[in-house]
Amino acid sequence: MAGDDHAAKPLADGFLRFLLPAPKPRPAEPSPPARLVPPHGLVAPPLPLPNERLFIVPPTRPDWLPPPGTGVKPRPFTPPPHEHRARNAGRFVAGNGNGGRGRIPGAFPPKNGGRAGPERRKVAVQREKEKKAWVAVEKKAKDPGDEDRAVVSAGYSGGDEGDDQESEMEGGDHRQRPGQQGDVKNSPPPDGGSERPIENLMPQSNNQAPRSRGRMRRRQVECRGDIDTFTPGLIALYESLKPSEEHKSKQQQLVDSLTKSVSKEWPNAQLHLYGSCANSFGTSHSDVDVCLQMEIGTGSTVEILLRLAEILRTDNFESVEAITGARVPIVRMSDPGSGLSCDICINNLFAVANTKLLKDYAQIDQRLLQLAFLVKHWAKLRGVNETYRGTLSSYAYVIMCINFLQLREPKILPCLQAMEQTYFDDTECTYFDEVHQLHDFGAENKESIAKLLWEFFHYWANHHDYRNDVISVRLGKTITKQEKNWTTRIGNDRHLMCIEDPFETGHDLGRVVDRQTIRILREEFERGAAVLQYDHDPCVTLFQPYTV
Repeated sequence: MAGDDHAAKPLADGFLRFLLPAPKPRPAEPSPPARLVPPHGLVAPPLPLPNERLFIVPPTRPDWLPPPGTGVKPRPFTPPPHEHRARNAGRFVAGNGNGGRGRIPGAFPPKNGGRAGPERRKVAVQREKEKKAWVAVEKKAKDPGDEDRAVVSAGYSGGDEGDDQESEMEGGDHRQRPGQQGDVKNSPPPDGGSERPIENLMPQSNNQAPRSRGRMRRRQVECRGDIDTFTPGLIALYESLKPSEEHKSKQQQLVDSLTKSVSKEWPNAQLHLYGSCANSFGTSHSDVDVCLQMEIGTGSTVEILLRLAEILRTDNFESVEAITGARVPIVRMSDPGSGLSCDICINNLFAVANTKLLKDYAQIDQRLLQLAFLVKHWAKLRGVNETYRGTLSSYAYVIMCINFLQLREPKILPCLQAMEQTYFDDTECTYFDEVHQLHDFGAENKESIAKLLWEFFHYWANHHDYRNDVISVRLGKTITKQEKNWTTRIGNDRHLMCIEDPFETGHDLGRVVDRQTIRILREEFERGAAVLQYDHDPCVTLFQPYTV
């Protein structure tokens, strides 16, 4: 019976619920306006009410974002053609910097699977440290009865510190050295003979000519066949850079004004123009450099410069400043009449002799003036003509051009200091100055200025031995650093790019170049050679101003 009561109770409850009227539906409340949710799902919390503490909850990683460490790595950005790329050598430290320098895209084909130059250097250096480099050396057989037979044995040649020093001294040469591609295979001689030249046993990597250990590898590249077609454009640019007659008259006006001011205090003093304003290599933007030759007596050079500055201020010259802490103390000022700036030094007769020497060299062959003007113009536009930033002076570039033409075959310029001495002065600077007898000296060499300009860049990019060589106009050739005792750093002089002064032979014009800027210079030399070799309009591309 108890079971029947429990079974009837649910039926009664359901019957009663059926008899009750259904509840009326409540009106729907208006829904809040839809709020746009960003895809990352991070919504700012509502503003806190007064006296309510705000708890900041760290955001969670959205579901649509892949977990860290997965996914495809982005490809490195490849700049479009003819667009500046970041230089391999870094950037200048001073000023605004000089980034964006590098090779011309497409000028040199990619090597080693298309890896970039710096990456290839790092891999090569690491491989050299981990694995000793072996090269094949030739040794005669011990059997005296068979003199024609030779055996090739492996000789240990790597793993010392000299190669690391070479990498730094050569400015981080991006060209790979022999011995970095692995062991040499002992293959039979190509001609079937028993002896094989040692250079043929070296790995021919990157289609470059081999070089001995410790020396730069020479890249044998033929100049483009139509290089002479660009000569008219380069000559037109040279003509536009030459100083105008108006500029020369302003220079003479400045010299006359200085002569009047100086003669009041030192009537026996002589004024000599020197530098680019007097050596035929100056442009319309060149300043005036004056050497005041006089008897100092018991006074000092600094005292005379300070007195000279007072006199110039009295005579209404502007921006007069005595710079006594420079290597050559000077007085710097500007002339309001001519609008030119001027530097005045005391008894710097070596500079006067250098000026005459360069002027005489310029009279022998006009290609020297053309080459030097173009190189100086290129260096200024490309930002490698600033000694205070570790690059070369205009005077150093002129010396490089003279030595380059002395080394051409057939020679374009002679070595005047190695000929009969016809010029003498108080500084014992002597050389042959009867250059009217040498006007046809380089007639056998028919190279155009376009070809010479390419050869200049190609030489300094690929052929000059930065580690061992010093260029010497005095001797008309290159000499070794051992001869100059410039193998190590002396004081602040680094001797990484050695350019001997013709008369002050202990003065290295490249002493300002450091390990960073020597790479910048070599990259710019390489770019110049590449533009002249591959560009369709090198007269424009070569002189494009360098921008960051």
